[in-house]
Order: sequence, then structure tokens, then C-alpha cells
Amino acid sequence: MRVNRARRNGAARLPLRASPPPLINRVTAAVNAISCWYCDLKIYALNEPLFRFGRKHASIFKLWFSIGTGFGLAALVGVTSILIWQLFISSDTRLTNLFGSLLFGFSPSSRISLSDAGYLFISTLVSVSVHEFGHAIALASEGIQLEYIAVFLAVLFPGALVAFDHDLLLALPRLTSLRVYCAGIWHNAVFCAVCGLLLFLQPVILSPFYIHAESPLVLDVASPLSEFLSPGDAIVSLDGAGIHDVQDWMDMTALLDKKILQNSSDFHYFKGFGSVDSRKGYCVPNALLEDAKNVQLAKNQSVCPYDFTAFVKIHCFDPSKSVSVVDEDGGLGRRENELCLNTKDIVNLEKCDGGGKVMRNGSRCMCSEDESCLSPVQFPGLMWVEITYSRPYSTECLQFKSSSLDSNTSDAVEQTCGGTFVFVGDVISMAHSVQLTEYRPRWGFILGKYIPNKLEKSLICTFHVSLALVLLNSLPVYFLDGESILEVAISHFTSLSSRKRRKVHQICVVGGTFISVLAFLRILFINVF
Repeated sequence: MRVNRARRNGAARLPLRASPPPLINRVTAAVNAISCWYCDLKIYALNEPLFRFGRKHASIFKLWFSIGTGFGLAALVGVTSILIWQLFISSDTRLTNLFGSLLFGFSPSSRISLSDAGYLFISTLVSVSVHEFGHAIALASEGIQLEYIAVFLAVLFPGALVAFDHDLLLALPRLTSLRVYCAGIWHNAVFCAVCGLLLFLQPVILSPFYIHAESPLVLDVASPLSEFLSPGDAIVSLDGAGIHDVQDWMDMTALLDKKILQNSSDFHYFKGFGSVDSRKGYCVPNALLEDAKNVQLAKNQSVCPYDFTAFVKIHCFDPSKSVSVVDEDGGLGRRENELCLNTKDIVNLEKCDGGGKVMRNGSRCMCSEDESCLSPVQFPGLMWVEITYSRPYSTECLQFKSSSLDSNTSDAVEQTCGGTFVFVGDVISMAHSVQLTEYRPRWGFILGKYIPNKLEKSLICTFHVSLALVLLNSLPVYFLDGESILEVAISHFTSLSSRKRRKVHQICVVGGTFISVLAFLRILFINVF
């Protein structure tokens, strides 16, 4: 993003070094500039309203921007020190990634989709406008009339600028110049705080229209869950654990993936064909087992028809242990207690997961005499998980709920409004294939379910971009606010001669620009290569 502005025809554009302008007559009229890589739109209608507003509340704004001056000076010292420490002292890549995310507004290694680019474009335009609005109000409060306000597009990056008579600013005290130069950084910092507060209060603000953190709502779903879920469905539980928000969904899938990795680290797991999680069993009627076929095991893979999964019959087991399925032949084998069953026939059966109806030699069996306890065989990267969902906005569900007032019909409502299915595969990929929101509309407004998610994304993106503007403009780099802040600060807080001040300023800005370029190259190198 281009936040630097140059001088032209004696009219100054922030940020600008506090040096005398060239002796050229100032041209008050300007036309919109258009080229193959740059175009802008100059706005004159806001000059008088902003000037009157700034002069009317001048005393309040001077106090406001005096606080911003302290923040700007602290940011100049703090950000520069952190950049030097991160570049020459610290070798922690996590800190480098964090600093890079803050500077760029996003992680340089992340892939940006077309919709993300739209959020970034609008957030940049809003954040830069807030930045320049701070400069404009600070100038007006000091009695300096604006020439114009311009919104520009350089290559693909939006920006804004304010033009004014720089001679008037030079005639004022240096502390006044500091208030003007620090105003943009200060407004971006306050804007970050506002975005953060709105994000924190968003559930309260939207509570009259949305239910928050009850069950995450599906906004979009890609393979492999598109066969079962559709936009508007709500995820109720994952492997029996209740899911209330998006973080629960991600944490639970990470926990399940960690569990299968721990099982796969066992020696017997690799020597055999799979692992049986004894905490995940189903009481299958023996009549159903008579029609089932035995599993063919070859090259560490179960050979079952489509939509069928390998199960192992375990009569009684200790739920604290995991059973490994090992083929002693080491190549091709057939085990009598391993069967291929349809997952749709199994998922709604009663579970034998250690609740224990009968105790036999310290083990628990929940199944009756005419049932057998079977557990699915799991392989590395093939996790068996149950996902329970509901469809609260479907026509059938709404009609059934309106006609069912008896509390005894809750089970029927659950069956009508949703269901349970089994996913076998990589749970991490599965979790990221679903786009969820924590907000459910209180009424069945179809498009309403997208509003909270888009609002949240906009606030998060604007927060990061505005914070990036604070950090970038706090650096002593050419053409940024930090250059002007540093020059005026050296003049105001030191007693050096004019020649020495210029030399110190030049050394600091050249060094700051060089260090910043090195830091950015390091961040890009670490994230890209």
C-alpha cells in the first residue's frame, strides 16, 4: 500500500518533511491525475466543512492530538526498537511471523482468495481514509485550510491524501507540527481499539437477531462433507462431544487427530492392519451379522465394498485399552471376527462404549445376548468420527415443530430436523472443508446467516490493516509519517545546530529504511522459502 505522498506546486501533502518548500507559485486548482499505474479523485467539497468543524472544537482537538503526539513518539521509539531487536538479536521465527502478520495485515505465507482480496481492498481504503482524516482535522484545528482531499489507486492499492499550504505549518511552533504529523497514527490506533471493541461486543449487539454459540451454522461446505451437509445446517456434536462454536469444532478435530497419531505410533499398529478404539463400539444384532461378509486384508488396507467399513467383533473388552488387529501371515489374510458392514446401518445403533450392563472378568459389555459389540477398524489417516447435525430452517422441521407441542415428541423432532452420519478419513481436512459461523438467525431469513460472518471478517481485516498502518508509519522510513515525526522531534527536543540536525536526521532515516527493507525481506524469505 502506498501511504507516502510527494509535494507538487508548493502544495504540501502529508506526510512531508518539515523543510521549506521550493519557491514556486502554488497552484490552487488541481485536476484529477490518471495514468496507466496511478489515478486519483480530488475532493474539494469537504474543505470548508472540515475547517469549520476543526475550528469550532479546536481546544478539544488540541488536547486530543496532544495525547496522540505522546503515542506517536512512543510508537516511533518502540516499533524501531522491536524491529532492530527482531532483526539482529532474536532468532525466534514465531516472533518474525507475528511481526510480519502485523506489518502486512496478514501472514505473507497465507493464500488470499478473491473474497479476501475484496475485504483487504475495502479495509485498506477505510483505514487510510481514517488516517488522513486525522491529519485533516489536526490541520483544521490549528487554523490551516485544506487544499483538497484525494482518494487514489496506485497499481492495485488504494490510498488517500490531504493537500495544504505548508508555509502556514512552518510558521507554527514545532509541537503543533508534531500534533499534525502524529494525528494519522493516533487515529489508526484509536480505530483499531474501536474495531476490537466491536468484535468483543458483536454477540451482544446482534443478540436481538441472532443466537450465538449454541451450534455452529454451516455457510458453505466442500467435499468430502457435501454429501451430508448443506448451507443452513447446524452441527450439534462430533463423536458425542457437543459443539457450541467454531473453536470447539477445530479443537475437537485436532484432539481426534492427535489420538489417531498416538495410536499409529504403536509398534503393533504398523505390523498389522489397523487399530480398534474400544471406546467406540456398537451393539449390532446377530441377525445383521449373518448377512455380512468377512474382510479381505491386503497390503495394510481393508477390502470392503463402497459405503462399507471393516469392523471387528469383540465380545467383552477392557475400555481402557486399544486392540490391534494383526494378520499373522503378514500379507493376505482373512479373520473370522472381521466383517464389512454398512455404516448407515450401524451409526444409529446402541453403543457399547464402557457404560457396562454386564461385568465379566473386569470388562464391560453393554450389548444383550442377541447382539455383538463391534468396533470399526481405523488406519493411519482414516479416522472414524460421528457427526450429528440439525436442519432448523428446513420446511419439514419448521412445520413439525409448530405442530408438535408435546415434550414427549422431542426425539421425533430430532429425527425430523437432523440426523447423524459417519465420516471416515482425514479429520483435519474435513474440519477445514466446512465454513461455519457461530451466529444462527432467530428467524428463517436465508441471507441473514451470512451477515455476522461478513461483518466479523470486515472488522478483523480492518483491525489488522489499521494496525499495519500504525506500525509502518511509526518507522523512520522515507516518505512515511515517521520521517516527518523524527525530523520535528529532533528539532524540538535537541539543541543541535541546523546542519547537525539534518545530518542526524538523514543518518536515522537512511538507517531506518535499510533496516526496514532487511526486516521485510527476512519476513518474506522465512514465510515463502
